[in-house]
Amino acid sequence: MMWTQESFNEFIKTHNVIGFFDEPIKLNSGRLSYWYVNWRNITSDASLLDKLTDYIISFINYLGLNPKCFYGVPEGATKLGIITQFKWAKKQKNYNSGNYPLSMGRGKQKEHGDPKDRIFIGIPKGDVVILEDVTTTGGSLINTIQKLSELDINIIASIGLTNRNELRDDGKSVKEIISQHNIPYYAMSNAIELLPHLDMNQEITNHIKEYFKKYGTKQIQL
Repeated sequence: MMWTQESFNEFIKTHNVIGFFDEPIKLNSGRLSYWYVNWRNITSDASLLDKLTDYIISFINYLGLNPKCFYGVPEGATKLGIITQFKWAKKQKNYNSGNYPLSMGRGKQKEHGDPKDRIFIGIPKGDVVILEDVTTTGGSLINTIQKLSELDINIIASIGLTNRNELRDDGKSVKEIISQHNIPYYAMSNAIELLPHLDMNQEITNHIKEYFKKYGTKQIQL
C-alpha cells in the first residue's frame, strides 16, 4: 500500500470515526465537545484493524522511518502498537528471534518487581515509534514519552491517528509540547481537514466554529 492522505481520510469517513453528538460530552481534557473522534470501533474489528495497521506502515514508509519497535500508548493504542509491530517485523529481512521486541504497556503500574516489568510486558527496544489514536491536549502521549525516556528508550517519532487540532490550556499545541522533548510528532489525519467534509446542521456548525475559536490551533472553515 502506498500512503495517500485522500485514501486515509476516506477510510475515516467511511467508517464513521469522526462525527457529532446532539448534546455535548465532556472529554478527558475536561472540555465540552459536540464532535468526536473515536477509533475504538476500528481497533475492535480484526479486518478493519488489519487495514488500519497497513495504513500506519505505509505512513511510516512515507516518512522514511525505520523503527525497531512500535509501542502503543496504554491502553487505547495498545492493540494498535502490537499488531503494527508484528506486521512490521515480519516484513523485515532480519526477522529472527531477538531482533524485534513485542512490547505493551500496563494500564496500571505494578507495585513490585523490576522497574521495567512494572510498566511494561516486554520492554520497547531499539528505535521506537509511539502510536496514539487521538491527540487532544496530548496528556497520555506525553506521559508515555516521559516514562520511556526515564528508561533511556530511544524514541524517534510519535504518531497520532487523528489530531483534534486543539491548543492546550498553556496555549501550546500537541506538536509544540512534544517537540520540547526533541521528538517529532506526526498526525495521520487532522480534524480541521476532516470536519468540513461531513454533513452537519447549522446548530452543530455554529457550535464547532465556536469550539475552534476557543480551543483550536486555527479557525475552521465550515
